[in-house]
Amino acid sequence: MKTSVQLANRFREVILNGKWVANTNLRDQLTGVTLEQALTKVGSLNSIASLTFHINYYISGVLNVFEGGELEIRDKYSFDMPPLRSEEDWHKLTSELWANAEKFADHVEVMPEEKLEQVFVDEKYGDFRRSIEGMIEHSYYHLGQITLIKKLIAEKQGSKATDHQ
Repeated sequence: MKTSVQLANRFREVILNGKWVANTNLRDQLTGVTLEQALTKVGSLNSIASLTFHINYYISGVLNVFEGGELEIRDKYSFDMPPLRSEEDWHKLTSELWANAEKFADHVEVMPEEKLEQVFVDEKYGDFRRSIEGMIEHSYYHLGQITLIKKLIAEKQGSKATDHQ
């Protein structure tokens, strides 16, 4: 199997439809999350919504490069999520993430081996392969956070339910 296909499959596993490494994926974890849950802050942790925005921010930024554009994203803006005021806003964010992730994976899947070895935008970022692997690792890192935050929110909601009895 070509390296590009393997990388695309690994990317899809963490975001869209896999269970191999973490026994879950981002889509599974975000399915059924309400706007209220997505915006809930647990201590000083980021919210599920802000992490979802953050993941999509990087995917869309790298995708822009894949599609011939410039690398316009900056770390300092990666959590600058516009306000989510409705379930529709939350659904729009997750739908955009799924669409961007699929386009990202599609680009990776057909990337020639020699492209994987080329410098990604600037030598300080390494080659395309490193950037793609970085996106996979970055997504797994935040998938873990989202999974834990969901559990903490569920525990908090469970204790509220028993407080009222």
